[in-house]
Amino acid sequence: DDVMMSCLPPFHSFGLTVTTLLPLVEGIPMVCHPDPTDSLGVAKAVARYQATLLLGTSTFLSFYSRNRKVHPLMLESLRIVVSGAEKLSERVREEFESKFQRPIYEGYGATETTPVASVNIPDAIDTTDWKVQQGSERGSVGMPLPGTCFRVVDPDTYEPLPFGEDGLILISGNQVMLGYLNDPQRTEDVIREIDGLRWYVTGDKGHVTESGFLVIVDRYSRFAKVAGEMVSLTRVEQAVGEALGDGEVELAATNLPDAKRGEKIVLLACGTNTSGQAIEDAIAAAELDPLLRPANVLLVDEIPKLGSGKLDLGRLKRVATELLPA
Repeated sequence: DDVMMSCLPPFHSFGLTVTTLLPLVEGIPMVCHPDPTDSLGVAKAVARYQATLLLGTSTFLSFYSRNRKVHPLMLESLRIVVSGAEKLSERVREEFESKFQRPIYEGYGATETTPVASVNIPDAIDTTDWKVQQGSERGSVGMPLPGTCFRVVDPDTYEPLPFGEDGLILISGNQVMLGYLNDPQRTEDVIREIDGLRWYVTGDKGHVTESGFLVIVDRYSRFAKVAGEMVSLTRVEQAVGEALGDGEVELAATNLPDAKRGEKIVLLACGTNTSGQAIEDAIAAAELDPLLRPANVLLVDEIPKLGSGKLDLGRLKRVATELLPA
């Protein structure tokens, strides 16, 4: 009885498998729209064809809340809304739920895991004993799919870590890729056999809660080493965003070499009604940890992103390098 709103690009594994191949294989009607950034066009299609399933990135889902032409009644038929491919912003979650009265269920995975490994789902009640099966936990990316398992390990020794302790996330299951095409060395770097199972080394940092839900903290690659201290670039973005208190300003942090401190943090900001000075003043006024204060703030017309909506980390670093004064 479901109807899939298929608007994610099929060049990305999320769009190819979940919103294109899944409905074709399962016989679920699809409503196709070519542009996931056209929130009004997608919303009209949802209303016209009474779509029940909407999937998107955090960035794409933010467009529905911000577009004043998207009326809450347009998305009234939706049964489940799922976010994936990038971390779901808490601001995006709150704005979407406030406007449309629909929760966003966050999922997680990688292209190398075809691509879903876990997802939050609605709670369910067993009518035989009236116990509630918890399907989601706020702030998590859900429990592993059937046949999938997670292991959180020390990134240096690969020794398993206890519940609640952050470490390197490994994924095992039938959906883990065989390897990278014609690149055995790169495959060997990310596929490990432990206890008779093949594990994909995600490069993500996180932990499993006592109730079995996975929480992603950051990418190990998204850290800057400032004066010998490891600083999360995601935490910098969050801290500055909280200091600004303005959801209209988009932020992205990157790290560049620094002669004195090893590395420095450069923050790119995009917003129509702001200035670099206003952002720097807000940072100065906030009681931020000194390590979370960016060395430079640069205004840009747009934050570099991939077609999937994720940050383009390579281009982000290049743009920061080009814009910084010599």
